[in-house]
Amino acid sequence: MSEIAREAAESLWTGLGRRDFVRAVAALSAGAGVAGVASACSPGGSTSTPSATSSSFTILQPGQGEPSGDHYLQSTPDQVLWGYVPNVHTAPAMQMASGETVTIDTVSHEGVLEDQGRDPVEFFGAHGVVGSDVLADAIGVAADYTRTPRNFDKDGPHVVTGPVFVEGAQPGDVLKIEILEAIPRVPYGVVSSRHGKGALARQSDGGAPEGIALSEVMPPVGTDGRSHSNPLLYGNVSTFTAVVDGHGIMKYGDAQVRFPLNPFMGMMGVAFSQDPDPTAATAHSVPPTVGGGNIDIRLLGEGATFYLPVFAEGALFYVGDPHMAMGDGEVALTAMEGSLRGSYRLSVCKPGSGDAPSVAYRYPFAETADAWVPIGLSDPDGALNGNGTDLDVAMRRAVVNALDFLETDRGMDRPTAYAYLSAAADFSVSQVVDKTVGVHGQVYKSHFA
Repeated sequence: MSEIAREAAESLWTGLGRRDFVRAVAALSAGAGVAGVASACSPGGSTSTPSATSSSFTILQPGQGEPSGDHYLQSTPDQVLWGYVPNVHTAPAMQMASGETVTIDTVSHEGVLEDQGRDPVEFFGAHGVVGSDVLADAIGVAADYTRTPRNFDKDGPHVVTGPVFVEGAQPGDVLKIEILEAIPRVPYGVVSSRHGKGALARQSDGGAPEGIALSEVMPPVGTDGRSHSNPLLYGNVSTFTAVVDGHGIMKYGDAQVRFPLNPFMGMMGVAFSQDPDPTAATAHSVPPTVGGGNIDIRLLGEGATFYLPVFAEGALFYVGDPHMAMGDGEVALTAMEGSLRGSYRLSVCKPGSGDAPSVAYRYPFAETADAWVPIGLSDPDGALNGNGTDLDVAMRRAVVNALDFLETDRGMDRPTAYAYLSAAADFSVSQVVDKTVGVHGQVYKSHFA
C-alpha cells in the first residue's frame, strides 16, 4: 500500500501543494480512496480510523490541529537532513524575529530506518497500527529523501528539521530556547538496540567492552548479522511500545511493563560545523557538540530552557530525535523514540545583557523551574579528532561549569561552591551512547531562595 501512496503522491503533488500533499499520502497509504483524500485535505484534526494503540488519541498529521507558534515548520523531504545536522553554511528553512515562537513537527527516525525496511506503513502495520495512523511526513522522508546519500552504516539515524534563522543572532551571542510544548503526534514509539552500539555493545574487534563478558553483550553476539550487506539481516532489535493513558506499554510474554511518558526533544542545536560539506564528520548527527545537537538530557521537556552559544549568523536552530520517554543514560542505544510537535520561543541574548547564564556564552547550559543544569561533554569539538568517550571527562567538565556558574552568576567563592556541590547538587549521566557522552548536574534553585 505504501507503493500505491508513492505513485499517487507524484500525480497529486502539483495540484495539492506540499501542505495538502502530505495529508493525502497518509490517507492513500491507508487505502482511503478519493473520499479519504478529501477528508485528509480538509481543516481540523485527524480523520483516521482508530487503531489498537490510538483509541481516543488524535494523530497530528502535518498541517492538522492548531500549531501554537507564530511560525510553523514541517518535516518535508526537502527541508530535513537525514543523519546530519546543519552547518554554518546551510540555507535556512525559515526566518523569524528574536522573541517569536515556532512550532515544528518532527519525525522520529525509528520506523523509517533501513534495518526496519525504510517503509513505516509496513513496519508499524506489523505492530497493528493502521495506515492512516502512520505520519505522512514519515512516509515522505522514507520514500523521497534525496538531499544527501543514505549509507546506513555511516550516516546518523536522525531526521533533523531546520535550520531556523533567528534575526539578530551573531557569533558570540547566546540563543535562548524556551521549550513551550512537546506533544506526541502518534500513540506509539520504538526503543531500538543495535549491534555495536549501546552501553553493552560488542567492540569493533569482536570482543566485549571492558568490564563485561562476551556473553553479556547486548544484543547477544550470536544474533549479530552485520556480515550481511542488507541491514534487514543485521539482527538489530526494535521494541514497539504502545501509548495508553499517557504511559508507554511494553509487553513481554503474558505480562507488561508500564511507565510514564516524558516527552522531550533529544536534539536541539545551532549550527557549529564550519565544514561546507553537509556530510562532514563534524556535522554527523550522533555526537553532541558545544553547539548542542544530540544532547539527550531528559530534563529538557516542557517548561525547561536551553541556552546555546551561537557560531553562525542567525544561529541556525534545528531540532530532531524526538523522545517520548528516556531514562538517564539511554543505555540500550535509543530512548522511546516517537514523533513530537514541539513549540519554542527563540531569543537572542547579547554578551553583558544578563539575559543568559555566563557559562552559556561558551558551553551548553539549561534550567528547569527547579534547577540550574550545568552540562559536561566528553569531547565536544564535533568529532574533529574522533570522539572521546570518557565519562570522567564529561563529569569534570560539568562540575567546572557548575563552579563557574556559581562563582560568576551567584557570587559564591569557589571553595564554598565546590563544597556545596558535593553536599547538595546532583550529577547524572545524560547518555552513554552518542560517541561523545554526557553528564548533567542539577543545582537546586530553592537552596538560594
